Amino acid sequence: MRFLPLRPLALASLVANVALVVTGAAVRLTGSGLGCPTWPRCTDESYTTTSEMGVHGVIEFGNRLLTFALGFIAVACVIAALLERPRRRARVLLAIAVLLYIPLQAVIGGITVLTNLNPWVVGLHFLVSIVIIAFAYALWRRSAEGDGRPVALVPRPINHLVWILSVVSAAVIALGVVVTGSGPHAGDVDAKRNGLDPATVSQAHADVVFLLLGLTLALIFALRAVKAPRATVRAAVVLLVIELAQGLIGFVQYFTHLPVLLVGAHMLGAALVWTGTLSVVWSLRDRPDTVPVAAPVEPLPAPAEEPVPAPR
Repeated sequence: MRFLPLRPLALASLVANVALVVTGAAVRLTGSGLGCPTWPRCTDESYTTTSEMGVHGVIEFGNRLLTFALGFIAVACVIAALLERPRRRARVLLAIAVLLYIPLQAVIGGITVLTNLNPWVVGLHFLVSIVIIAFAYALWRRSAEGDGRPVALVPRPINHLVWILSVVSAAVIALGVVVTGSGPHAGDVDAKRNGLDPATVSQAHADVVFLLLGLTLALIFALRAVKAPRATVRAAVVLLVIELAQGLIGFVQYFTHLPVLLVGAHMLGAALVWTGTLSVVWSLRDRPDTVPVAAPVEPLPAPAEEPVPAPR
């Protein structure tokens, strides 16, 4: 019995954590990184923004409030997982993982403010969001699965290819963080940059993006060759479409000198590329229910009665 619907709550957690990436981008791109100049308070005297702090204070404080919303959803997911009957240990652990990472994310966000938006700490703040998205996605997918042993839907070499693709996808995101730390959008006019040459790290980032595209194309051809399930092929094709759109945004923003809206769309695209990668990973196997369907039992024929001999 489910007292709380875990699956929609898990989906809400996933969407909210992707939204946090977007609002974090808005904080940086509007120069509002120090809209609340201290932490955990917004100012030395107030936990909330004040009118003197203007729109930058509102944007930064709004981003902080979203963390509380994420926490409430994560708590609801844990409660829902605990109240499930039968209780699934994997779902409980995934829900707890999401919940534990949210305060860690908040603390790292506070450190970014206290270090005046150090680009490496800001990058770590983003990467923790990527980890939370992975746990939230796993919880959402696991909440619809049975309790049986995983059943592979593709040959083992394709599993190896997908894991390599996943590592490259993570590398693309990590290098994107380094590129952002070298660029102009620091979150505040006085915030320092990481000191790396933007053109050099952008080229390295683009090289790994091309590798990711090549691996995704190879995966699609391999899946078709082994006649993989339609859902698995579809997940790979969707990932390729997201990658192409993200790559196009990346090139346009680079050659148009990083306009704010395109940079924001690119950060959203990074979260979507990661989500698409996770979708491919989870499409490689199925986990059926362990409860077998009972076959109808035919009644045994009644024993034949022996004839009673007639009296002589």
